[in-house]
Amino acid sequence: MYTILDKYIFEYVIKKSRFIVLLIPINKDDNINNILEGIKDEYAKATHYCYAYKLGVYSKYSDDGEPSGTAGIPILNALNSRDLNNILCVVIRYFGGIKFGASPLLRTYGKVVRDSCDNIKFSKIIEYYYLDIEFNYDSKQYIDSIVNLYVFNKYYDDKVHYSLKIPMNKKEEILDKLKIYLT
Repeated sequence: MYTILDKYIFEYVIKKSRFIVLLIPINKDDNINNILEGIKDEYAKATHYCYAYKLGVYSKYSDDGEPSGTAGIPILNALNSRDLNNILCVVIRYFGGIKFGASPLLRTYGKVVRDSCDNIKFSKIIEYYYLDIEFNYDSKQYIDSIVNLYVFNKYYDDKVHYSLKIPMNKKEEILDKLKIYLT
């Protein structure tokens, strides 16, 4: 899974219509509706503000007045094809006077987003498993050899206490090595 760290803006003119693609990184604390309202204020004279976003396992899209299924779904599909997450994509359209028809419109929305994605820098999303462990001092050397890279907090009293941040792709391997010491 990938995301972006910066906002990107691309512009295309197709059949006299102007398409502005905004790619915006988002997180769970962002108010998507406020972001969309801000975009509508900034591009107040636009005809359509079609969008899709992915945030974790949740996604949503809107055709915003375009024929049903011709904008939001192609935008979302373009994000999915690049395995993007934690991203909002808004395609702003200024109507140029030429009607596209449903199929060409569907292809156009998908294409402008895919073309935009071809010109941006992605960052890999790494999911982590957080774990607090406690163990005896006589196990410390062995446990350090397994988890040293993943310890982000530790303290000592009658036992050793570690807080771990393990990449999900290492979780099973690490837990398997630790199980005899942590039971």
